[in-house]
Amino acid sequence: MRAWSLLLLVALLALGSQLPAASARTKGEKFGGCPPDDGPCLLSVPDHCLDDSQCPARMKCCYKACFRQCVPLISVKRGSCPKDHLHCLSPVQHLCNRDSDCRGSNRCCLGACGRDCRNPV
Repeated sequence: MRAWSLLLLVALLALGSQLPAASARTKGEKFGGCPPDDGPCLLSVPDHCLDDSQCPARMKCCYKACFRQCVPLISVKRGSCPKDHLHCLSPVQHLCNRDSDCRGSNRCCLGACGRDCRNPV
């Protein structure tokens, strides 16, 4: 009986240690994502928030105009954008602004020449 209890305890501890990694969110972080921050940094402005818990409902603490502020959160699809190691020689052109602009499971990812729809990794 004691060995069974010890095995159960170890299994629960192992499962519990994987929960933060599976959710990929920190404490107080809201579901959803931040809109792209493509604006230039014109002023040195202090951050208005440090994390999502300091923002009203349906708002998220994101970088916008080079400082953190509460902005309306946007829905994001599963997976991560692939890394792009290329350098663009043409002007930057965005073909999407957020994941909802892309079909199926594709995500709107920032690449060397701007944002476009890509398969997540």
